Amino acid sequence: MNRNDDKLERARQLLDGGEPTLEELGRAVALSPAHLQRRFRARFGLSPAEYLAQRKLGKLKSALREGSDVSAALYDAGYGSPSRVYEAGAAKLGMTPARYRAGGEGEELRWSTVDTALGTALVAASERGICMVELGAGERALEAKLRAEFPNAGLQRVDAGRDAFLAPRVRAVADALAGKKAKVEVDLLGTAFQKKVWDALMRIPQGETRSYAEVAAKLGAPNAARAVAGACARNRIAVLVPCHRVVRGDGSIGGYRWGLPLKRRLLQREGARLSVADAAVRNASAARGRA
Repeated sequence: MNRNDDKLERARQLLDGGEPTLEELGRAVALSPAHLQRRFRARFGLSPAEYLAQRKLGKLKSALREGSDVSAALYDAGYGSPSRVYEAGAAKLGMTPARYRAGGEGEELRWSTVDTALGTALVAASERGICMVELGAGERALEAKLRAEFPNAGLQRVDAGRDAFLAPRVRAVADALAGKKAKVEVDLLGTAFQKKVWDALMRIPQGETRSYAEVAAKLGAPNAARAVAGACARNRIAVLVPCHRVVRGDGSIGGYRWGLPLKRRLLQREGARLSVADAAVRNASAARGRA
């Protein structure tokens, strides 16, 4: 890690521990605010202010899902007043904090499934945007996952082709899953570390892979390979956040939320070279199947 990387990592640590302004952050790491802004975005994929907002939102979401009182969760997450989270956080949650904690109670979500190059996909959206993309073997299983995520929301299955809001978003997701260029807005909700991992994954070029340890080292946390694997497992946005591009240190493809056959297929489609170790694992699995 070079000197500038050390300064950027220090800036990130300061953001994890408090809410310094850009000027205060620059003074602390001996970089001008403008230079720090550019370097930080290049390293982490978002500005210091955006990083801080994501960290606070991730903490709020985790507390709400664990059943914390809404007011306590707001202040513990660092929001100075309830109005601040409704200004900055509600749009990211896709609903107010109280409704998110209540499993989406009072929300009306429209959803549809679409046949894609990777099988059936479910796309769900509130009036503010997409809140879930999930792959599965069939519509019933996908709907069950949606209901588990938002158990108290009003869910309306619609024909995506006849819904002016949902239709273009479903088409964009289908195009992305087919490997085509498509502009799909991704709302990453998680802890600050998970967000860092997902940002790093989206910077892995198509056709290339990284090991969990390499991703951890890139984030300045060389001992966090298992935490990187955990963040990959919690990715709810199939393919759009390409956790399939992360493999084990020996080159074998490791785990995948949507199944190893799909992960291997994605890597082959993107032209990634599968290792000798992965071939050995695949052949051993096939041999067990024939036995």
